[in-house]
Amino acid sequence: MLTLTDNATAIVSTLVSRQSEAPDAGLRIHSTATPDAEGGARLAVLVAADPEPQDQVVEISGTRLFLDETAATALDDKVLDAGVDDEGAVSFAVMPKVA
Repeated sequence: MLTLTDNATAIVSTLVSRQSEAPDAGLRIHSTATPDAEGGARLAVLVAADPEPQDQVVEISGTRLFLDETAATALDDKVLDAGVDDEGAVSFAVMPKVA
């Protein structure tokens, strides 16, 4: 199952709380129509009030993530990290889990 770094947990919680007042809101990670250069899943994020009916819901330390089927499969054994640059732009990085 996908895990988050402490930094990603804090950033996702802040993003969701600033963009939605829905009590069960979360960050939705979903696949896009265009694959990446290697033909793998290209993922996008958005804050959503509720998960889509087919989404897998992951809750980590009160932070909710909604993963569509492709994202859930692609991220199953990964760690999500996040950072904020000097201009306030958020970036996400997907890393393999270290055993």
